Amino acid sequence: MRYIEFGIGNKWLIRTETELNDGAEFEVKGIVRPIQFQSAYIRIWIRKTVLIIDLKQGLKVTKKNRNEFKIIFGIVSL
Repeated sequence: MRYIEFGIGNKWLIRTETELNDGAEFEVKGIVRPIQFQSAYIRIWIRKTVLIIDLKQGLKVTKKNRNEFKIIFGIVSL
């Protein structure tokens, strides 16, 4: 899966994170093509609380161990 993200809080304003089948992940600056749209989401991370609004999975609220501030719009691609 690939996650193309736009917003503040990540290392780059626009980045693509690729998740491999073995669970490893890596990220690169910019957009990696081709894009095979699967879903879109908005992620708002304030301190240890993360609110995710996803077109396919709906609304999720999770807790993380580290304090962050992020506002991200993302696209899930194959």
